Amino acid sequence: MRELVKVFKALSDETRLRILNLLLERECCVCEVMQVLDISQTRASRNLNALYDAGLLRLRRQGLWALYSIDKENLRDYYTELVDAVGKGLAGNPIAARDRVRLKSTERIVPNCIVVAAR
Repeated sequence: MRELVKVFKALSDETRLRILNLLLERECCVCEVMQVLDISQTRASRNLNALYDAGLLRLRRQGLWALYSIDKENLRDYYTELVDAVGKGLAGNPIAARDRVRLKSTERIVPNCIVVAAR
């Protein structure tokens, strides 16, 4: 029961829903989340950690980068369905649509995790 409560608490925040929206598109580093959502590093990290602690995300380290993605391989079936439902719920949302467009217009610059508009 506690695990389920933790997942629903993690999903009950607008910033976390926006982050999931990005991660439904592709793996993202903290800097990309900051850039696209126009939030501080502290806020991005705190919200990514809440989703990670709830068991919804996978963390992959690449050098100094922390790369997050939705952990669909290890999610329980009902969590996968829940994440998919979040994606469907955000499909027509104008803020979520803007975030997806902004994500597609960014690229990572190696090795310093600097995000810039794609050329």
